[in-house]
Amino acid sequence: MAFQAGGQRSQPRPVPESPEARAYLQDYATLLDAVPFPSVVFDHRWDVVLANTAFETLFRGVAPHPTAMPGDNFLRFVLFHPDADTVLGEHESSWCLPMLAHFAAAVERHGHDHVLQSIRRDIAQDPIMDAAYRHGLPHWIRAAGPHAVEHDGAVRPLLHPDPRWGTDCRVVGETPKTLQDMGYSRLTLVLREARRPAPGPRAGRGPRRTVSHLSVVPAPQD
Repeated sequence: MAFQAGGQRSQPRPVPESPEARAYLQDYATLLDAVPFPSVVFDHRWDVVLANTAFETLFRGVAPHPTAMPGDNFLRFVLFHPDADTVLGEHESSWCLPMLAHFAAAVERHGHDHVLQSIRRDIAQDPIMDAAYRHGLPHWIRAAGPHAVEHDGAVRPLLHPDPRWGTDCRVVGETPKTLQDMGYSRLTLVLREARRPAPGPRAGRGPRRTVSHLSVVPAPQD
């Protein structure tokens, strides 16, 4: 059994065996789908457990991919999907490097996890990405500072298919204790409305004139 608000996932993932945990996730899926912004719940592997309709809408234009769909594993999508940069603006600097930093931390904590190991093998098969992971990432973390790695609070470029949304979002981490106890995390991409151009002068009107209300009194004559 797998949960995904707003639709069906292509690759089901295991869910908690506890009936109470499954019931909680079912209710949390209902809550998630009421959120107007793209929101996703994932485990330590970045396997997606829940994703709302707004999340699906954000990525509706990406082509099918055997291993890197955003609704299956968000880390794989960011790193390996050829269409990732059509949604995630400034893809390498704003999305790939922070995700690689979180992946490195996950490997330190869960080094024998087979899913993480498979992602590491795929990184190794790309010479540019492997060099960035092994050599460029530590330098980038030192240069950019810890704040650049954190997702929560970061403002990152985003290219939404709906033109009423602007070109960036704020990433908000909001994981309640129950999800934490299950080993899950939640991220929400808070969208911003597109800036409207300032209105220009109305056609057919000349420059505005200032009218004086002072009376002119003729000077007395002799």
